[in-house]
Amino acid sequence: MKTKYTEDKRYLKAKKKVEAIKGLYIHFFFNILILPVLIYINLKFVPDFHWFWFPLIGMNVGLLIHWFNVIGFEKLEFTKNWEENKIKELMDK
Repeated sequence: MKTKYTEDKRYLKAKKKVEAIKGLYIHFFFNILILPVLIYINLKFVPDFHWFWFPLIGMNVGLLIHWFNVIGFEKLEFTKNWEENKIKELMDK
């Protein structure tokens, strides 16, 4: 039997996870928004030196670290039975 306390605790944990995923989506959106602007500025004003690679790599490494902090390695399941495991996981929800 689930008590009100455990349901509230599970709700707060789920809400925190959703907020973290929302932050990841915002981070991804800003990467998509800012990087083309930086590339344009670089190629328009300093076409001799392609410095846009530095923020491109840095921002994507930051996004990758953010993704691992939010999603983690749990979604990187490359086992033989990953399809069956995913079907079972979704059926249990």
